[in-house]
Amino acid sequence: MGIRAVLIGLVVACLAGFAAAQDVRGRETNLQIPRFVSVKASEANARRGPGLSHRIDWVFKQRHLPLQVTGEYGHWRRVRDVEGAGGWVHYSLLSGARYVLVTGGAAALRKAPDPASAVVARAEAGALARLGACRPDWCRITAGGVGGWVPKIELWGVDAKEVRN
Repeated sequence: MGIRAVLIGLVVACLAGFAAAQDVRGRETNLQIPRFVSVKASEANARRGPGLSHRIDWVFKQRHLPLQVTGEYGHWRRVRDVEGAGGWVHYSLLSGARYVLVTGGAAALRKAPDPASAVVARAEAGALARLGACRPDWCRITAGGVGGWVPKIELWGVDAKEVRN
C-alpha cells in the first residue's frame, strides 16, 4: 500500500471519528457530552479526580454559574468554566437549570431576535442570566426581571448549534 492510500485511509478514519464524536453520550446519564449545566450550591469544589479522596483544585463560588460537562464517572461530573478552569464536581452540586454568562462588552437585550429591534436593557460583561428560548443565532435571556434577545455569540453556556423552545 502506498503512502497516498495510507493518508487517505487516515483522513477517512478521522472524518468518521469526528462524525461519531458529534453524538457522544455520558456513560452514567446517557446525556450529551459536552453539555451545559449550572452550579446549584453557593460553593462547589472541583477536585483533581472523581472522589472525595482527591485534592480540591478549584472552588466555584457563584450560584447559577454555567459549567460545561466534559465527562462522567459514577456520581461525578468533569466540568470546566468559561476560562477553562474546573475538575470533578459531585453531581448533587450541579443543576440542569440553564444559565449563561455575557462574554462580550455590554450586550443589548432586544425586544425581538433582530439587530434592528428595540433595545430593552443592557447586560454588562460577566452578567449571569437565565437562558430561555434559542434560535440558530439568538437566545432569549432574563436577568433582574428583564428579558430580551441577545446574539448567541455574546453568551457562554449555550452550544453554537443549540436550538431551544
